[in-house]
Amino acid sequence: MLLPHASLFWTTPLTIAIGLILASAFPAIVVFAQEPVPGNVGMISGLVFGFSFGMGGICAAALGWLADQAGIETVYQVCAVLPMIGLLCAFLPDVERVRGRP
Repeated sequence: MLLPHASLFWTTPLTIAIGLILASAFPAIVVFAQEPVPGNVGMISGLVFGFSFGMGGICAAALGWLADQAGIETVYQVCAVLPMIGLLCAFLPDVERVRGRP
């Protein structure tokens, strides 16, 4: 959330930290997606990777369009609040409790 307010010097370290945090969540996403279909691990991994990279490309194009229309400052402000969507993960179901495991 500090990125839009950071100086040019701090933009690079903040961007690296944001990238590492986002990348660290990806293995958990893949494992969570493999839970319902344990026999098709490769297929599920491919679908998750393909969907993630496809959505990344579409969102990059959308952010580029937004930068052309409203300016790069607006894109920074939009990207600063996107991690708050991660708070929605608190509402994901507890898989172990649903299966009846302790």
